[in-house]
Amino acid sequence: MARGSKRLSQYVEERGIEAEVVTLDSSTRTSQMAADSLGCEVAQIAKSIVFTGDTPVVVVISGDKRVDPKKLSEHLGWKAKIADADAVRNGTGYVIGGVPPFAHEPGVVVLLDSSLARFEDVWAAAGTPHSVMRLRVSDLAEVVGGGFVDLAK
Repeated sequence: MARGSKRLSQYVEERGIEAEVVTLDSSTRTSQMAADSLGCEVAQIAKSIVFTGDTPVVVVISGDKRVDPKKLSEHLGWKAKIADADAVRNGTGYVIGGVPPFAHEPGVVVLLDSSLARFEDVWAAAGTPHSVMRLRVSDLAEVVGGGFVDLAK
């Protein structure tokens, strides 16, 4: 088992989070690739977009939406910029395409975009670019805390 998926599995188990983890033959590196592999709408993919600035920030947003950097920076009170591959790995402990909505390195801020609230459940990355997990949005919100924020364009 890959280090990222092992770490995520341990986090989920320790906290009693109900998550259906699936390993796919094809990559889930993009929301569309994940949706195609799962046979769901791209909107049901909860993609994790990583930003840098004062601290690493993961914005979890519906696959059919884009993060508005201006709204994000205003919410944070500092200028956030999209993270490169090294910053994603160093900040979260996961590679691009495998960043889950939780179980990151210490100090990572996680924000849930309000676009996710329209669904009962969503699919999110599960630690590797080939694994995903189905979560109830209510469980996701409880684990992450902080409620939903409007950060979409």
